[in-house]
Amino acid sequence: MKTVLIITVILFIGFTLFQAYTVMASNKSGSQPYTVVRTEKDFEIRFYPATTMAIITSSAKTYKELGNSGFKKLAGYIFGGNQTNEKIAMTTPVHMDINQTLSTMSFVMPSQYNKDNLPEPNDSNVKIKTISQEYVAVMKFGGYASENDIKTNSRKLENALKEASISYYGHFRFLGYNPPFQFIGRRNEIIVSVDWTNK
Repeated sequence: MKTVLIITVILFIGFTLFQAYTVMASNKSGSQPYTVVRTEKDFEIRFYPATTMAIITSSAKTYKELGNSGFKKLAGYIFGGNQTNEKIAMTTPVHMDINQTLSTMSFVMPSQYNKDNLPEPNDSNVKIKTISQEYVAVMKFGGYASENDIKTNSRKLENALKEASISYYGHFRFLGYNPPFQFIGRRNEIIVSVDWTNK
């Protein structure tokens, strides 16, 4: 019994240290830059400058379906699946636009890259694009994201924007920040484009 207790304590300490390391590593990874221009009770407005992304387009209509099909292709590109076999650092967040027509999943490229100096993907499904600057409304939530979480928080953000008389357009999109093996300190966001140029 004493041996089992000791093993349990050692495993718990190891797990805790691993999770702490994962959180610190996640916080240190490169992240898409933005500026917060307004903070409300339940959401904030951000300005994102133009950025370069690796993108796949998919007929997937759910979070799980898009994640399963898209992540492998995009990870393959940054892990060396390109014409120069170059490894590109993983940055946050992963963008997902899930809808009933064509969905997309995107990796933000590190700031030193642009469309002209990135290597060509080996997989023709991966496209390199420069995304224009935009203002977005953002609502955060924690834990492991699910299809229901994404829909629920999209509705919450929509209602909050209507109450604040802020006009929005386009699809509500999901941003994920953490690897699947990180259990604590998880960060998820729902964003949507807003008309903020005259504010």
